[in-house]
Amino acid sequence: MASSTVTSAQPERPPRPNLAFRRLRGKRSPAEFAAAVRRAAREIGERVSCDARYVGRVEAGEIRCPNYAYERVFLHMFPGRTLTDLGFAPRASVRGRQARAAGETRSTDEPYDTHDTHETYDDNEESDVLRRAFMTSGATVAAASLGPLGLALDAAAAGRPVRRAGPDEADALEEAVRRIRLLDDRHGADGLYRRAGAPLRTAYALLDAGASRQATADRLCTGAGELAISVGWLAHDSGRFDDARSHYAEALATSRMTGDPGLEAHAFCNMAFLARDAARPREAVRAAQAAQRAAGPLGSARLMSLLALREAGGWAGLADRVGCEQALGRAQSFFERGPSDTDPEWMSFYGAAELAGLEAQCWSALGDWPRAARHARRAADLQDPHFTRNLALYSAELADDLARGGRPDEAAAAGMRVLDLLGEVQSSRVRTMLAGTSRVLLPHRRTGTVAAFLNHHAALPRPA
Repeated sequence: MASSTVTSAQPERPPRPNLAFRRLRGKRSPAEFAAAVRRAAREIGERVSCDARYVGRVEAGEIRCPNYAYERVFLHMFPGRTLTDLGFAPRASVRGRQARAAGETRSTDEPYDTHDTHETYDDNEESDVLRRAFMTSGATVAAASLGPLGLALDAAAAGRPVRRAGPDEADALEEAVRRIRLLDDRHGADGLYRRAGAPLRTAYALLDAGASRQATADRLCTGAGELAISVGWLAHDSGRFDDARSHYAEALATSRMTGDPGLEAHAFCNMAFLARDAARPREAVRAAQAAQRAAGPLGSARLMSLLALREAGGWAGLADRVGCEQALGRAQSFFERGPSDTDPEWMSFYGAAELAGLEAQCWSALGDWPRAARHARRAADLQDPHFTRNLALYSAELADDLARGGRPDEAAAAGMRVLDLLGEVQSSRVRTMLAGTSRVLLPHRRTGTVAAFLNHHAALPRPA
């Protein structure tokens, strides 16, 4: 992220809500509108992974100007309108920020429209805004911008009764889940987990207080369960397996109480992943199979593909090559059916890159280093730069597979790329993988490329 010449005393101004875009959504929910965006993209041959998170960020004003793919889709959806008509800033004003990021000093009296330092990739702009909001808000996950959830959090912290929840609280809870996922996509889990527990406690306090209507109660149950999974994932990715197991179990219990098969499938999906990482491969297989049973009626081929990959990871951990290959075949077959409007919102990370990355992990567990390296390289090449953490993860997987496959120079080069990403990614998983790669490369430390990697790795600051 480019450094700014503005002094620390310069206050950060909040983004301006995009009311024009919100009016265009009308009575459709963010998820329904996101599905319409994806359909419109397919009509003109574009590919966008729009979900309710993206719609919410646009309406909040956090995406000042969409990238070119989204621009074409929006103009197709609303013929005769310009980006300005849709509530976005002119692209020229967004592009003008890049020059300042390259070294120009920004005057403190410049208009707010030229404040940020990124050009056309909208997710970089919004991620920085959200990350600052999250990191400076302590445990509230930007409670000031979450309205009713922040008020409920204050009441819960003070021991006061939390009032009965309405649609505003349900909206705020769903937005908290989206923001945590966004921040994890960009920056990894280590810096987020310690701050995410308070919103989760607030969510369950809202559930306990009751809701004004059954529809709102159902949304709160699903939102609390999804938030428990998100917090569980932050624990999981930062190496706190016991905490993660507890959060996933809480989400599973919530899904069973409310009869929500989508939430149940999501909880079992993450439990399978955790079991694999915790060296309980048979449990991983059982959890993945349970997830597939829950997800079957939902009609999402992409979800079934991911769950088959979770099962494949368990079989690989059991050294069952046949079982692993069968599950990988199902995953590929489901994936080739393409995306659909029934795909869960939380699956925005799952695409060809994630498919290749998870397959690489399977071959690595089976000790097939050349095949693992091929898939890891493909994953890194395909990864959308928005998901910085995953880019670091796939590159770390590639470095490790190359090192264990007897290609130390290539491994060191891949490892250096991961080190370059660690300035904005905080993930114990990635650091642990790099540490393992460093140990494998030690016998080759007299080689120039390997020595440079080992020296840079040794100089990494220890996580707090």
